[in-house]
Amino acid sequence: MNNIAAKLRARRAEARTRRALNRAIDNAATATVRQELIAIAQARQPHMR
Repeated sequence: MNNIAAKLRARRAEARTRRALNRAIDNAATATVRQELIAIAQARQPHMR
């Protein structure tokens, strides 16, 4: 059971991070900041944006 619970927690944490990063990209003040955030997201996980 512990392993399943840990996997669920990790998955939820990853989803939270992905939503926060997407929100930051959407609300970026300038195109340069947006591009930097997208680069960070892509380096972190290739399937993001």
